[in-house]
Amino acid sequence: MTGSIVFFSLLAVAGRELKDHLGVVEIMFYRSVIGTFLITTAALMLGRRDVFRPVMMPLQFVRNLVHWAGQLLWFTAVAVAPLTQVFALEFTMPIWVLILAVPILGERLTRNRVLTALAGFAGVLLVVRAWELELGPGVPQAALAALGFGATAVFTRRLTRSMSVLGILFWLSVMQGGFSAAYLLWEGHLTIPDPAAWKWLIAVGAGGIIAHLSLTTALSLAPASVVIPIDFARLPLIGVVAFFAYGEPLDMWVFVGALIIFGANYLNILRETRRK
Repeated sequence: MTGSIVFFSLLAVAGRELKDHLGVVEIMFYRSVIGTFLITTAALMLGRRDVFRPVMMPLQFVRNLVHWAGQLLWFTAVAVAPLTQVFALEFTMPIWVLILAVPILGERLTRNRVLTALAGFAGVLLVVRAWELELGPGVPQAALAALGFGATAVFTRRLTRSMSVLGILFWLSVMQGGFSAAYLLWEGHLTIPDPAAWKWLIAVGAGGIIAHLSLTTALSLAPASVVIPIDFARLPLIGVVAFFAYGEPLDMWVFVGALIIFGANYLNILRETRRK
């Protein structure tokens, strides 16, 4: 999950930097092209032709379409709203995971998992100072993206029971590239990136693959209701990044919230380990 936290944060910064160069769907299209190239190259070098095998395609189609829609909303929000606010709304995702993991995955909704998610979300509210939060542009998109990401995490956990991590990521990139291409064909417009945009596109493509590789691997090893609340740690990290990169406010509540987030997740992982 450490790789997921770091590289999803990089993805947010790259998305913010690309807003003046490309449209949201164009960013997603180039990201998928770069990601498909990297995964295909890695699979061929490793002799992993099983990665290209079509497995559970109806579920993969639904999973990747939901994630594509969530990414579209998320990149839209990142371009116009403060990063800490976007991440705070995104972090309603663990609540959705807790709810969806029971009927779809058959996971148990234990007291520790519920308390960890609630404590982590309380830490998020402290980081963004929810009592003085003003809802501006990008907020509805960030909130809906969280629902899409929650469903995606649950579907990913289901896929890891039958597929390799590389296989899941390959079809993620291929299908989402197809969705983006179809949208751009319908719109009739595709911008060729200028030289200044390419470094951020490579960061989006490579960083996105590494982030998803880390998250998918974590979901293959532990229940979604345990893994996803750890992602709360991304909020204090992006708070520090946004302060230095964009001058967004940073105060003591970021660090108080971070302590609560880390403490809740540490205790939950400790209990899960002892229980097993």
